[in-house]
Amino acid sequence: MSYLQIQNANASFKPDYVPVMVITGATHGIGRSIVEIFAKYQLGKAHIVLIGRNEAAAANIIANLPAAAQGCTYEFMYCDLKLMKNVRKLAATLLQKLPKINFLIHSAGTLYFGGRVETEEGIDEQLAVLYYSRFVLLHELMPLLRKARDAGEKAGVLAILGAGIAPDIVIDDLGMKKNYSGWKAMMQSAAYNDLMIAEFASREEGIAFVHAYPGMVDTYIPGSLLMKIFVVLAKPIIMLSFTKKEVCAEYMLYSLLDSKPGLSRRDSRGKDIGMEGFPPTEGARETLWEHAVKETKVNTP
Repeated sequence: MSYLQIQNANASFKPDYVPVMVITGATHGIGRSIVEIFAKYQLGKAHIVLIGRNEAAAANIIANLPAAAQGCTYEFMYCDLKLMKNVRKLAATLLQKLPKINFLIHSAGTLYFGGRVETEEGIDEQLAVLYYSRFVLLHELMPLLRKARDAGEKAGVLAILGAGIAPDIVIDDLGMKKNYSGWKAMMQSAAYNDLMIAEFASREEGIAFVHAYPGMVDTYIPGSLLMKIFVVLAKPIIMLSFTKKEVCAEYMLYSLLDSKPGLSRRDSRGKDIGMEGFPPTEGARETLWEHAVKETKVNTP
């Protein structure tokens, strides 16, 4: 599909209900652009919850969105996703606050070139943001996604990271406590997201679970000082060869809105790639699930 067709498809989503979107990484980059695009296409008829750490940036974004329609709202909720206790608290608040969730989008990102940096909970910071926090939010907020589904409304989850590009999972070093590098953590996070989305899709009917690869995007990514210096030096190349975040956001939003219930894996242009590049290790989905439940201390029956 052409980019114009993608835009038209996104703009054509006009439900007869007020869609509720919860999105992490919402104050910068791709996440911010998704918020702006979705609000524009819905003409303010949406409830959007922006999750991030920069309240001033969120206020500026919200001030420039289309006026919220009657019964609709835009709001910001602070959360440092590196700590699972924060994520569990956020999820508990959302469960009390929201009547449903139609779209849960994981857009928060980070990239470190250096060694392992552990949080007070013993989890590497990069893995915490790119995988464990996503698992916690999705696991804990599933009741709200089910409510949207049971009301006959569209319900979907989008994890933006690395569908189709990850190596196989290192099954004997989940959490990467034995052999770590920043780049390896990024790639393992992509594999973890593949397995996470697939496992949730196998457990939940009537909900779309999407993992998408955004490609090389000219966007803000929190990370190490070395990474920030690299981005500054490479900016001319990035501007010429990388996709603009607004363009990427259209493809990512399309990946979510176009997907049917079940598992969907999308490339940087919103094309379904099937099971191409999916981690092949037998039993990895279940093993990673059990590891994540234990590591994040989520509520289990």
